Order: sequence, then C-alpha cells, then structure tokens
Amino acid sequence: MIARIARTLLLTQFGVAALFYLLLVKLHVTNVPLAIVLSLAMVGLFRASITANSFFLTWPNRAKSAHTPELSWPGIFRLFAGEYCATMVCSSWGMPFQRFDKRIYTDTTSLPVLLIHGYGCNSGYWHWMSKALEEAHITHYAVDMEPVFGSIDGYAPLVHEAVQRLVTESGQDKIVIVAHSMGGLAARAYLRDHGCANIAKVITLGTPHHGTTIANFGIGINCGEMNWLGRAEEGTSSEWLQKLAATEEPSTRAVILSIYSHHDNIVSPQISSHLPGAENVAISGIGHVALALDPTIQARVVAEIHKAGI
Repeated sequence: MIARIARTLLLTQFGVAALFYLLLVKLHVTNVPLAIVLSLAMVGLFRASITANSFFLTWPNRAKSAHTPELSWPGIFRLFAGEYCATMVCSSWGMPFQRFDKRIYTDTTSLPVLLIHGYGCNSGYWHWMSKALEEAHITHYAVDMEPVFGSIDGYAPLVHEAVQRLVTESGQDKIVIVAHSMGGLAARAYLRDHGCANIAKVITLGTPHHGTTIANFGIGINCGEMNWLGRAEEGTSSEWLQKLAATEEPSTRAVILSIYSHHDNIVSPQISSHLPGAENVAISGIGHVALALDPTIQARVVAEIHKAGI
C-alpha cells in the first residue's frame, strides 16, 4: 500500500511541475532549461517546507538539558540538509521502488537480522541500510507492517511470523532485530507477547519509547498509541505505552539498544528515546529519517550485529 501511495505522490509532484512549466511558458519564459529547473525547484521547495515543518512542530517541546549539545548554524544547516535529502530519496526512490523481502548470505558467521520500518514507511526505507548489511555479508529479512494505520499490537503477530520464518530458514536459534521509529515499539510488543527466546538483541533507531508530541498531528490508531501528552518536562506517555512498559521485565529491556539523536525532528521530547534498563546511545546532528541512511549509524549497527553473535 505504501509503495502505491508513494508512487502516486511522486507522479502527482511531476504533474504539478509540468503544470508549473506550462505556466512559465505561457508567461513567455522561452528558456526551456530554465523553465524546467524552476518547475522542479518549486516542487523541491515545497518538499523542503514539509521537512522544515517537522522541525517547527517539535521545536517547542524539545528536550533541553545540560547534556544536550547545541548546534552551530553550520551544524543546523547540515542537520536540515541531511534530513531533507533523506526524506527525498526515501519517499522518491526507496519506498516506491525498493521494497524487498530478504537478502541471504551463506558465507557469514553473523546472526541474521530482521528489519522493521516505522510509521508510514515500508521495507524500501531500509534500502541503504541493506547495502551496508550486504557489504558485511549479513543475512537480513524485512517486513512490511500493514494495515498502515492499525494498532501497534496488531503488528506483533507480523513480527512473530517474520522471526519464526527467519529462524527456520537461517537455521539459527537467535536473530537480531533492527527497528526504526515505531518499528521499535512493534518489536517491544513482540517481546511482550513472545519473549526473548529467539532474540539476541533489538537495536532501535529513533524510537519514541515514551511517545512523541508530533503523533498528535498524525492519523491512525498507532499515532494515538505513540502520543506524548503535554510539554517535555511535565508530559506523560500514552496509556498504551504505559501499559507496554508495565509488562516488561528487566531481562527484556536488557536486550535492547536504543540509538537516538539529540536533534530528532520527529521524536519530541527527544529524551523519549532513552529507555531505562536498556543500553542507550545518544548522537547529535542527525534527523529522524536520516538515521538509517547515515554511514556512522550503519557502521555502529553492523558492529552491534557482529557483537551479538559472539
């Protein structure tokens, strides 16, 4: 479903660019290359405004503390540019055209990996992480979580089915889960229902473990389950997240590694990604979508997968 939506939106954007081009021609812009560039730039600026809006929506509820690094203006520009480029390539190439089921390598000693995407995405989001895993010869499967706007509880059986399939087909007793954003909550829902018997490690990237204020602007049951209610200092997690946390044993949290950004533009307050009892790694200057596309994050994930198999 997401692939079809992404392709439709991409086609719509090209259509708008074509209409703008015709308008420029009608206004007697006779330089054809210039008219094409201006038409595409108009669409690009619109897409940039969407990315900028995510920063504006989360800025009032950002988590500031003595441990939160302040970015310089060049750093802010790199943060925005990196997130904008990540959203462009994911929505225009990854999700519309790069969905995949599995990539198998028989010449590896690493544990196999299950990739779980976040809200509004599909397995195509992992296209660039998949390239890094391919270079490391790590077998990895991906799952598409649908219905898109369903309950996160409903994704747990999909994760369970994928885990069992990967265990059976790989011949390994344990696997590693790598999950982005809401996918990390789906992984925790799976652990709640099925335990850690087949899981060596869960690596979450930018997961709103305690909720995010921007979920209040989204649609779907899953958005309601990811809500952060109130401001950064005095807010609370959604009822669903509170119930999930209440079911977890220390042994469950111990298998989780939460990697998150101090400057996430979707998870707000950003400290929401810090999960007590888990291993937490905070980085700076990387946006939400860009997390799985960043080479340093990819290298850290590959290293953690190797370490999980020791």
